[in-house]
Amino acid sequence: MGKTVSIFNQKGGVGKTTTCVNFAAALGLKGKKTLLVDLDPQGNTTSGVGIDKTEIEKSTYDILINDEAAKDIVIKTEFKNLSVLPANMNLAGAELELAEEENRFKALKKALAPLVMEYDYIIIDTPGSLGIYLLNALTAATGVVIPVKAEIYSIDGLSSLLNVINQVIQNTNPELRIY
Repeated sequence: MGKTVSIFNQKGGVGKTTTCVNFAAALGLKGKKTLLVDLDPQGNTTSGVGIDKTEIEKSTYDILINDEAAKDIVIKTEFKNLSVLPANMNLAGAELELAEEENRFKALKKALAPLVMEYDYIIIDTPGSLGIYLLNALTAATGVVIPVKAEIYSIDGLSSLLNVINQVIQNTNPELRIY
């Protein structure tokens, strides 16, 4: 069974997407079969691995809202052992649609469950705001990496990040660990 790692920080501009793309590419180069999940409506992770986000037909929106099989949406990249579950602006509306669902924080975990055995690593890129996407990413993950800039606002927010992680551990994912 592979590891699912969420790159998490509710502050934007701390290098989450850069960390995701480079971490996933490095794992692929090391021979690890890796899936990069773009959970940010901006789709920068998708474009960061060479996929034109304006040309994709289905995205993470479809696995969260339309119950599409994630394996049918995965795109192989030009990088060794690296695939992506892409995002585009369609994902922007999913947060409101998920808010009504009973298991809204477990939607991503459910969608990724069939892929966990197929990949050594699943790396999840998250948006820079606390909301349903971040909580889904933490609920689906076995571990979390927190990129932090060496600046006062980033460091000040670290205690609230740890509180969010502890809440997820208590309520939806007792196996979650900080890597």
